[in-house]
Amino acid sequence: MSDNNLNSQTSNLTSIKGGEFLIKDTSAQDIFIPEDWSEEQVMIAEMCHDFLKQNVDPNLTRIDEQEEGLMPSLLDKAGELGLLGMSVPEEYNGIGKDFVTSMLTTEILGAGHSFAVALSAHTGIGTLPILYYGNEEQKKKYVSKLATGEWKGCYCLTEPSAGSDANSGKTKAVLSADGKHYILNGQKMWITNAGFADIFTVFAKIDDDKNLSAFIVEKGFEGLSLNAEEHKMGIKGSSTRQVFFNDCKVPVENLLSTRENGFKIAVNILNLGRIKLGGAAIGASKAVISTAVNYANEREQFGRPISKYGAIKYKLAEQAIRTYASEAATYRASQNIEDATNAYISGGMDAAQAKLKGTEQFAIEAAIIKVHASEVLDYVTDEGVQIYGGMGYSAEAPMDRAYRDARINRIFEGTNEINRMLSVDMMLKRAMKGELDLMGPAQKVAGELMSIPDFGAAEEGMFVKEHKYISGFKKAILMTAGAAVQKLMQSLSKEQEVIMYLADMLIELYVSESVLLRVEKLVGKIGEAAAAEKVAMAKVYIFDAAQRIHTAGRNALNTFADGDERRMMLMGLKRFTKTDEFNTTEARRIIAAKLIGANKYCY
Repeated sequence: MSDNNLNSQTSNLTSIKGGEFLIKDTSAQDIFIPEDWSEEQVMIAEMCHDFLKQNVDPNLTRIDEQEEGLMPSLLDKAGELGLLGMSVPEEYNGIGKDFVTSMLTTEILGAGHSFAVALSAHTGIGTLPILYYGNEEQKKKYVSKLATGEWKGCYCLTEPSAGSDANSGKTKAVLSADGKHYILNGQKMWITNAGFADIFTVFAKIDDDKNLSAFIVEKGFEGLSLNAEEHKMGIKGSSTRQVFFNDCKVPVENLLSTRENGFKIAVNILNLGRIKLGGAAIGASKAVISTAVNYANEREQFGRPISKYGAIKYKLAEQAIRTYASEAATYRASQNIEDATNAYISGGMDAAQAKLKGTEQFAIEAAIIKVHASEVLDYVTDEGVQIYGGMGYSAEAPMDRAYRDARINRIFEGTNEINRMLSVDMMLKRAMKGELDLMGPAQKVAGELMSIPDFGAAEEGMFVKEHKYISGFKKAILMTAGAAVQKLMQSLSKEQEVIMYLADMLIELYVSESVLLRVEKLVGKIGEAAAAEKVAMAKVYIFDAAQRIHTAGRNALNTFADGDERRMMLMGLKRFTKTDEFNTTEARRIIAAKLIGANKYCY
């Protein structure tokens, strides 16, 4: 079946295709929100919380000291509970849950510091390449043991001279004279779980191939060796080593997928890794906020807890607002991926292929979520240190580990700069292929610049204003991106600053719309009064996002436009990002009061 037919089927089962959030409106009823968790999903979340509380939290120092055998034993315990095989089909010893449920476990366990890194690497890049691209024999042999934790997995892509440019790797594979083995030679670095892994998914070029191929390499294969553990700024308990292949003999049947398909495997697995990293970052953010609220309630200055002071209330509220909004975007996209996957399966596609295709469909959103959630976590931990004051800088207090561990997430799974550029590049490429109609809406917005603004009577309704703001954000992006493409043409790809500004606008739009839809759906379920704090969070986020979008758009337009054209577009930008005045201080106080009363992240 052709991709076009499958895309049309996906469109029937989901309200929107990947990237279409820029040009189409989404109904609040069409998205999944975390307030919709089923009873079974809540039980799984509680099991994950309990696992961390009993096995990880009491042992964080031992984990960071890389006590011999401790991390593998924790993964073993997680395997016994089924946490390593959540998204693996039952026929390979997995639990076989849907994508949204696997995201939930990723989020909760994301609060586990270095353990979360080891688990994510094992269940994601360590297992999924074989699950999605392996043949039946490979899946039975390897995935069945990876799903239970009997074997641990890792993923060998990065090289000293090949980071973001993965396909430029120099590791080579040559077929042996008898045709029974590939002989691997090369070096990989920053390999998570390498110190205790049993299975290495290794990327190398066969002979003088242009593209990478992938191989399944077992720990015991002759010619595989490891460097000592790397000393890192954070995630100290995560095993990170260089891996060397010196005439390493790999049976020909351990070629994963087909020759030169390795780069595609790497790209598709990274799409999954990006949204999963976003989920883990949200879990970590919630844990840090709980710790910060608890400290703010206990720490007294000038005769009362510091949580009573407005400056601290602002920080706690802003931590919660950004986390809640990022979570809304993450689960919106997760359900979109699940729906797209089901549509491909309904169209006759193999389940493993459908999962890859579903994730690929929402690769733009995955990149956006990776960037946003990792930067939210950095904000949350930074302000967590500040709330702790001097104790925040002490290695004896919990913010030290949280602050250092958070920093890697803006580098993992492709740097945030790469992901920003990817989000815009993928959007424009889909438009050029005719998969997304950006040109029509962009021309319509350009025409609107020449028209008189509509000052008609204001509509009634709870979220009417906010929906109007979101519509304006979309117009601001279409205008700015359309002008950039028209003005810069082929040179746009070299204007990285402009692409970064456009990406920031896209990110703020997607997250703003997601948090609005989440809260709108929630109000429909429980009423405005019961959702008051969450309504406040959505309104504050959107109000501030308008200014961020305006600033990014202004910077972009000032880069490539001039004269009357620039003046006209800057006026349009101002119109499209205009919001009514709103008392964010009062809203943040409402949000903070709920947090302080609960003494934890409670949203």
